[in-house]
Amino acid sequence: MSDATTRAVELTERLRAWDRAYYLEDAPVVDDATYDATLRELRALEAAHPEAARPDSPTQRVAGGVSARFTETPHLLPMLSLANARDDDELVAWDARVRKLLLEAGIDDEPAYVVEPKIDGLALSLVYRHGLLERGVTRGNGEAGEDITANVRTIRSIPLSLDDPAPPALVEVRGEVYIPLEAFRRLNEERIDAGQPVYMNPRNTAAGSLRQLDPAITASRPLAFWCYAIGAVEGVAFGSQAEALAWLEARGFPVNPRIVRVTGIDAVQAACRSIERERERLPYDIDGAVVKVDDFRQQTALGAVGRDPRWAVAYKFPPTTRTTRLLAIEVNVGRTGALNPFAELEAVEVGGVVVRHATLHNEEDIRRKDIRVGDMVIVQRAGDVIPQVLGPVVELRTGDEREFSMPEQCPACGEAIIKNEEDAKHFCVNPRCPSRDVEGIKHFVSRSALDIDGVGDKLIERLYELELVQRPSDLYRLRADDLLPLEGFQETSARNVIAAIAASRARPFGNVLFGLGIPHVGLIIAQTIARAFGSADRLVAAGADEITQVDGVGPIIAEAVAAWCADPERQAELAALAAAGLRLELAEDERAVEGPLTGTTFVVTGTLSGLSRDEAHAAIERLGGKPTSAVSKATTYLVAGAKAGSKLAKAEQLGVEILEEQAFLALLASAG
Repeated sequence: MSDATTRAVELTERLRAWDRAYYLEDAPVVDDATYDATLRELRALEAAHPEAARPDSPTQRVAGGVSARFTETPHLLPMLSLANARDDDELVAWDARVRKLLLEAGIDDEPAYVVEPKIDGLALSLVYRHGLLERGVTRGNGEAGEDITANVRTIRSIPLSLDDPAPPALVEVRGEVYIPLEAFRRLNEERIDAGQPVYMNPRNTAAGSLRQLDPAITASRPLAFWCYAIGAVEGVAFGSQAEALAWLEARGFPVNPRIVRVTGIDAVQAACRSIERERERLPYDIDGAVVKVDDFRQQTALGAVGRDPRWAVAYKFPPTTRTTRLLAIEVNVGRTGALNPFAELEAVEVGGVVVRHATLHNEEDIRRKDIRVGDMVIVQRAGDVIPQVLGPVVELRTGDEREFSMPEQCPACGEAIIKNEEDAKHFCVNPRCPSRDVEGIKHFVSRSALDIDGVGDKLIERLYELELVQRPSDLYRLRADDLLPLEGFQETSARNVIAAIAASRARPFGNVLFGLGIPHVGLIIAQTIARAFGSADRLVAAGADEITQVDGVGPIIAEAVAAWCADPERQAELAALAAAGLRLELAEDERAVEGPLTGTTFVVTGTLSGLSRDEAHAAIERLGGKPTSAVSKATTYLVAGAKAGSKLAKAEQLGVEILEEQAFLALLASAG
C-alpha cells in the first residue's frame, strides 16, 4: 500500500469516526474548522493520487454537476404506506384486528409491539451491496421512486459504507430524511435576510432539498436521517423489528433512541402518549407515532391490504403548523411600555388548539418578513409556547394586502411613542399608562414571580377597571366581598383567591424583586441581586456603580435597577408591599450556602424533560452552585436541554463544558 493510500485510509477512518460521534452519539469530538481542514487534506490527496480514493470516501458526499433528470428506479420490495389511527379507540380497534388475524392464521402468541416516533420527513430507500452505498431512492409511488443517489451522498448522517468487517451481500435500509428544527429556523432567517420567502415547514423543505438537480444545493441544506426498517436482504436474516434496528445501530446508522418495545395495547397507548408529551422538546418534527408488530413471522402472517401493511399503524398527532388569513395587526402595551404587535387571525386549529392570535415581535421583524394585513400566513404553535407567525405565503397574494406601520400615539393612553434604535422596539413614554399598570400586575402574579393561583389576566383587567387594584400592593387589600359581585365568583372561589393572595406573602425576596417588573431583570438576575444586597432597603440605597459590582450584572441592568429604585412612586410601592407583609429581605434559608458545587456557575438553556428551569436552578443552589443567565468565560457548565440555541453556540465558542440533561442529573446526584 502506497503512502498516499495509507494516508487516505487514515483520513477516511478519522472522518468517519468524527461523523459517528457527531451524528450518532450526539457528542462531537472536534470543531468544524478541524473537520473541514481534514476533509480538504483528503480531497487534495485524492486529486493528486486518484488510486487512493475509496468508494466510501467522505469526499464523495458532495458530488458535482447537474443531472438532467432523475431516473425512475423500481424498489427491491414495495415501500408500503401506513393506515392511520387518529385516537385511542382506533388504536384499540387496530390491536383487536391484529390479534384476530393472528388467531385465524393459527398463531396464538401474544404480539409484542415496537413504538417509534413518526418523523415528519421524506421516506428513503438506501441499497448497500457488499457494504457500500449503491443507490438512494425516494418512496415515489411505493413500487418505484426517484434515484437521488448523488444527493443522498451529501447527507453526513447517512453512512457511505457499513461499519462491518464482513458486510452482507445486500441490505436495503429504509428511513426518513428530515431537517432539524433549529437548522430550519436558521435557514429561514437566512432567506428572510436575503429577501426570499420563508419555507413553510421542515418536511416540505427536506423533500425539496433532496430533489435538487444540483447536489451542491442539497449539500448546502442541513439534512439529517433516521433509519426505521430493513427491506430486501441477502446474507443476513432477522427475526424481529427490534433485532433489525439493533443491527443497524451497530453498523453506523442513526436509530432513534426513543423507540421502545412493549407488550399489550395499554403499554402501546402509554408509549404513544409519552412520545406526544416529548414532541415539543424534540429537536426535530414528528407528526405521530408508528406502532409495528415486532415479530417478522407474525408480520408475514398478517400481510397487507392494498398498500397498507396490517402489521403497522400510524398514530397521528395534531399538526403544529398551519396556514390561515391574517385579518389585522393590533398592538398592546407591555409592563415596560413596549408596544407589542400581534396578529389577529382567521381561527385555525394548530396543535390541537384553536388559534386566533399570534405574536409578531416588532415592526422591523414584520417588515423584514414582509408580513402584510390580508396575507395568508404560516402559523406555528409548539406546546404552551405562544403561537407565532413564521411568514407570508407570497404566492397566494392578491394585491389587496396592506403594509403595517406602528401608531404614533399609544393605543392605551394616547401619549407619544418613541423608538429604541438598539432593539427596534417602540415605547409609550407615559410611566402611568393604564396598559403598563395592568401588564405589570399580571407579571407580578405570574408563576415565576408571586405565583398567585386563581388571579388570571381577565380578573386583573376587571379589578383594574373597577379601580380595586391599580398596583400590586392593592391585591393585599382585597376582601372576599370585593370579588363576590364579579361574574363567576361564589363564596368558596372568592375565599380561595384571597387565601392564595395571602399565601404569596411567603414567596422569597428574589421572586418579589422579579415580580416588580424592573426592566432587563429576569428571575435569575433578580435572585442574584437579592442575594448580593440582602434587602430592598439596602438595594434602594445602592447606586448603579455598586449594583454593577454584582457578578453577572452589567451596566445596562445596573442603570435600570438604580433608576427604578430612585423613583419615589416605586419606593412608595415597596413600602406598601412591606406593610402588606411581603418578604423584602432574604430569609436565612435563602442566603448563600456552602456545598459540593460551591465556586461553580451554571447556565441552563433549552428545555429539560425531567425538571423545569426553576427546579434546575434550585437544585444547583442547594448544592452551593450559582445559576446565571449569561454565558461567559467564567461559566463552569452549560446545561443544554432540547432546542438549545445561541447560548449553546457561545458556550462551544468559549470552550465551556457542556452537560446534556442526563449528565447534569448525574452531576447533581453525585454532588448530593
